[in-house]
Amino acid sequence: MLRLKTFGSVCSGIEAATLVFRPMGLLPTWYSEIADFPSRLLKLKYPEVTNLGDMNLIPEKIASGEVAVPDFLCGGTPCQAFSLAGWKNGLKDDRGQLTLKYIDILDEIDKKRAGVGLCDAIFLWENVEGVLKDKTNAFGCFLAGLVGADNAISVKKWSSSGLIYGKKRNVAWRVIDSKYLGLPQQRRRLYLLGGGKDFHPENVLFEVGNEPFDPFLTIDCHSTSDCSVHLFEFDEPSGITSCSIVADTSRTIDDVKVEVFRSYTDCLYAAYGTKWNGNAAAYNGSLFVSQEGRLRRLTPLECERLMGLPDNYTNIAGARDTQRYQAVGNSWAIPVVRWIAERLMRYDELEDICVSDDIRICDKGYALCLLSKSNPMRDGRCINASTIVADYRTKNLLDIIDTAAMDKFYISPKGCLGILRRKNERHMRINKRLEEVLMRCSVL
Repeated sequence: MLRLKTFGSVCSGIEAATLVFRPMGLLPTWYSEIADFPSRLLKLKYPEVTNLGDMNLIPEKIASGEVAVPDFLCGGTPCQAFSLAGWKNGLKDDRGQLTLKYIDILDEIDKKRAGVGLCDAIFLWENVEGVLKDKTNAFGCFLAGLVGADNAISVKKWSSSGLIYGKKRNVAWRVIDSKYLGLPQQRRRLYLLGGGKDFHPENVLFEVGNEPFDPFLTIDCHSTSDCSVHLFEFDEPSGITSCSIVADTSRTIDDVKVEVFRSYTDCLYAAYGTKWNGNAAAYNGSLFVSQEGRLRRLTPLECERLMGLPDNYTNIAGARDTQRYQAVGNSWAIPVVRWIAERLMRYDELEDICVSDDIRICDKGYALCLLSKSNPMRDGRCINASTIVADYRTKNLLDIIDTAAMDKFYISPKGCLGILRRKNERHMRINKRLEEVLMRCSVL
C-alpha cells in the first residue's frame, strides 16, 4: 500500500511542487535552491522549510543523518543543458552533471530508508523534451543510473513515452502538453516517475481505454471556456464526446477591447522579460496582446496564470519584472503536476497496465518498452501514452488576460517598427493580423 507523507525538492525554484502537494497532505521536508530571487521567495512564503542550498551537498547530509529522509523526491535538474534552445552540451555541461547528482541523492535516500525497514522512495523528475535528443545520450545515462543498469541505455531514437523495469527501480516517462490540461500554453515537458521494484509508475502516467487513441480528435480545440473531452470510450458510460468549438481571438473584458493572435501561447520561456522581441513569438504573436489598439507584452501576472500559479505569487517585496518572468518561465505547469499527483495519491485504486510483449525490448538487467501514442494491450484495449491526457480540458488565452496592465508593458512605435524591420531583413514569416497591428502601432 502506497503511503506518501513527506517530500524533498531539488532545483526547487519557486516551489510549484508545494502548491500541488501540500493541499494533498504531502508536506515538504526540505528544499534545495541556490538562485537569489527564488530563495528569497521560498524564505518568505515557506519560512518553516529549510532550504539546503547546493544539491551537490545533499547526499553527504543524508548519509550523515543531518537532514531527514522523505517519502518522495521531486525536481527538475537544469534544463538548459538539454534544451534544444540551449547549448546542447548535455552531460559535458556542469548543469547536466546535476542530473547525475539527482541519482546520488535518491540512492542515499533509499539506503537510509532500507536501514529502517521502509520501501524505496517515489520520485518525479521533469525536464524539457529536448533531453530525448541529447547527443551525449544524457537521458540513457540517467535512466541507467536510476534502474541499476551496468551501462548507459542506448536506443536509436527515444520515444516521447516509455517504461523500464530495472534491477534496482522501475521508471516510466511521458511527454505531456499543458495545453490540454487547462492552460492556454503549448508547453510540452517530459515527466519521469519511478520507485522501487514493487512500484509500477506506468499505472500512474499512462491511461487505458477501449478504443485506439485518435490525435485528430483534439486538433484545434481551443475553447473560450473549459472544454472537457474524453479521448477514449471508457468502461463507464461517458462515451466519446467531440469538440469543435471555434477559438475566439478577441473579446471585451472589463469594458476593454482585447485581441490576441492565437488562442494559446508558445512555450513560455525564462528570458521572455528581456528577449520578447527576438524569439519566434515575436512573429507568430503568441506572447503578445493588443489592448485598445496598442500592442503589449504579457505581464508577469498573466505569465503566472499561464503556468497555473496563484495571482501575484512572485510579486514579493523588491521583485523586478525580469526576475518574475524568469522564475515563472523556469517553473512547472501546475495542472500537469497536479494531474500526476492526484493519480499517484490514488495509486492503490489504479488499474494495472500490461504492456504487450511485441513492443517490449528485453536486455540484460532491464526490460525496456518504448511506447507510441496508442498501444495495444493483451486484452485488446489500448494504452494512451500520448502528449494529451484522456480526459483533457482547454482554455483560451483571453481567459487569463489582465486589462490593468501598466504602460511599461506596451511596445513603443519604434519597437514595433524594429520587429517589422527584422522580419523583412530575415525574410521571416509573420502572423498576418500581427503584422497589421505592428504597422498601425509603428506610426502612432
